[in-house]
Amino acid sequence: MNITAEAVKQLRERTGAGMMECKRALVDSNGDLDAAAELMRKNGLAKADKKAARIAAEGTLAIERTGNEAVLVEVNCETDFVARGDDFQAFARDVAKAALASNNTTVDALLALKDGAGTGAGTLEEQRRVLIAKIGENISVRRFQRLASKGPLGTYLHGTRIGALVALEGGDENLARDLAMHVAAVNPVYVDAAAVPAEVLNKEREILTEQAKGEKKPPEIIAKMIEGRLRKHLAEITLLGQPFVKDPDTSVESLLKKSKAKVVSFVRFEVGAGIEKKQDDFVGEVMAQVKGPQSNDGGDQGKRPN
Repeated sequence: MNITAEAVKQLRERTGAGMMECKRALVDSNGDLDAAAELMRKNGLAKADKKAARIAAEGTLAIERTGNEAVLVEVNCETDFVARGDDFQAFARDVAKAALASNNTTVDALLALKDGAGTGAGTLEEQRRVLIAKIGENISVRRFQRLASKGPLGTYLHGTRIGALVALEGGDENLARDLAMHVAAVNPVYVDAAAVPAEVLNKEREILTEQAKGEKKPPEIIAKMIEGRLRKHLAEITLLGQPFVKDPDTSVESLLKKSKAKVVSFVRFEVGAGIEKKQDDFVGEVMAQVKGPQSNDGGDQGKRPN
């Protein structure tokens, strides 16, 4: 069968796969473009499944916003090189757009959306698998979170690896963005001390008490020391207790009071946070490639003659 170059070109644009793979698919489907695309997708699924067990700890974040509602998405791959690629970045943006446009709360439901990002390229899961087949790395949509605000909403991306959303009552968009930048930079765990769970407080108090056992001071003094250290720890892990990143002489709490504003909630993602990365012996791999395969005759092959 004669497969035209134009047909191959159209299939490549549609699937993102290689020229020879597209030509073979067209031959196998008797030149039917739709059938070939479906075949390519099926082949892509097989390739994607083989890569699913590989650790994907690199990646990118994407933020999409409309009005006072925004979504923060993390999409992972295996290498930083792929993470910077146009195709991967475009897919992450598509995922964020779909997450913002839908009411889904789980990754599985999001990926099942038909034409979720309005690209006409099937479900997001199908697009993910086609991208895996094209790029050759495991790709996963790890998580996303939506944040809606009745007041100002701040969004901030530090490059593509750290992102934050902040919802305020009162204040303005500039303050909201500054606080999103602060959250991205300083990484608070809770909004304020009142939001810290009792079990977290009790555990920290237990640790501080154990640390103070060697102090040669009266019990009442030690008790005050423990509570003082606990307050210091709470200031470090709560947004309101931290020094404002753009003005360390001012606390976030003071900044909010001055602006008559309140932080309702915040979200912070960092690419790969919590994923156990594989530790590769990069130097060893390079040396192995330089040396090439070793012979079985005592290792003399490749040695320089005397």
